[in-house]
Amino acid sequence: MSISTALQTAFSGIKAQSYAIGNISGNIANAHTPGYKAIETSFSELIAAQSSEQTMAGSVVGAARQTISLQGPLKATGVPTNMAISGEGFFTVQQRTGDAKFSGTTMFTRRGDFTLKKDGYLVNGADAYLFGTNLDPATGGIVSSGPIKIANATMPGRQTTRIDYGANLPKPSPGSGSEGQDTSPYTVSSAIVTDPTLTSPDMTKRVTAAQVSGFLNKSLVGPSLTVYAAGGGAVPLSTRWARVQDADPAATPPKNTTWNLFYSSTATTSKTGDWINTGSAFAFDSSGRFIPPATATVAADGNTSLKIPQVVIDGMNLGDITLNLGVGRLTNGSTSSPGVTTNTLSQDGYAAGSLKSVSVTPEGTIVGTFSNEMTAPLATAGLASFANPNGLKAVAGGHYVQTRESGAPMAGLQTASIVGGNIEGSNSDIAGEFSKLIATQQAYSANVKVMTSSQQMMTELLNAIR
Repeated sequence: MSISTALQTAFSGIKAQSYAIGNISGNIANAHTPGYKAIETSFSELIAAQSSEQTMAGSVVGAARQTISLQGPLKATGVPTNMAISGEGFFTVQQRTGDAKFSGTTMFTRRGDFTLKKDGYLVNGADAYLFGTNLDPATGGIVSSGPIKIANATMPGRQTTRIDYGANLPKPSPGSGSEGQDTSPYTVSSAIVTDPTLTSPDMTKRVTAAQVSGFLNKSLVGPSLTVYAAGGGAVPLSTRWARVQDADPAATPPKNTTWNLFYSSTATTSKTGDWINTGSAFAFDSSGRFIPPATATVAADGNTSLKIPQVVIDGMNLGDITLNLGVGRLTNGSTSSPGVTTNTLSQDGYAAGSLKSVSVTPEGTIVGTFSNEMTAPLATAGLASFANPNGLKAVAGGHYVQTRESGAPMAGLQTASIVGGNIEGSNSDIAGEFSKLIATQQAYSANVKVMTSSQQMMTELLNAIR
């Protein structure tokens, strides 16, 4: 190796170590940058063509080695819109170029410190807007694809269409139930039982003003709950059970214990209010098992439901309501209580609500909690993964764009998940970077020493020539 070659080789070493120290300084500077991926330096030997007898060490070149696929630590922030990816994957983002205009260039990032701007967009700390799909909180359907926007989200009210109910109706006391001997505190008076306007389960039949007092005294309090009209308006639904027939096994045909269910057509259950028959006969066999009427719908699994048609309370039309009785949830058996024992009671309607807070699911769905205590999906974050994430090209702000080496993006997270209320920290380790800094500094100094030694040798050669 000539002296000039030694100078060139030492210079390449100085250049390579300078490149390495530049990467190290950048890694240290970004040790607390969310989503930052450290850049390592790899060194490659450059050897000119030579014979095996004249082999010599060649020059060196420094090259970047990406660590994009290396997970950084997750840090809890308490900000519900912050997101961290646990595993491989990236958020899809774009830069905004003007009012409601975006660059059109999709970038990929691990920086998930997204917060809501005043216009409702989710933007990270590098001013990149999160893209994905916006959802209708009422239906869950896709409204639009593009920048995620959560602003003034409201959930419209939902009309009650179904009531899930289960209860046990008490059996009459011995010696009660026949006319003139009605001594049970929970049997219907003989006037009610024999009145054809009530014994026939007909929605056109209702307790008359003259019958209300006796009806309230002898019927049993049934389920009471709040139901909702189409616009989300709330109205109380009150019901009462009235036994309209006692069991008579000796009759031809045999008679079963039969109850009718009535609801109040007014929000108040005063003695002047109307009580309307729901339109179905609730019969029970000797063992207390419910016998579904012909008007009921019985599914293959035994689930029984029946319709209460055109429920109207205080002039508010609630439409048809399905009373879902499940399997074996309605019984007529002995009980220590003289009243109806309710075991199941819920309905599917709710009032309108405004957005109170948001959270993020492991799948990347942004879920809103509303003032009506309901939750609904608002948007789905755009997520992608790559076969070779280290092949992505880095751009400003901790963002990346795809390249031929990275391959095309694959939608979704594959096996990764989202951790809400967290951000991914830098994967740069300060202690490790300082160790590399010391080694790089020593290698740089050694190359400088080679250059000074070569320069001295060159000087001595020139002096000899003189």
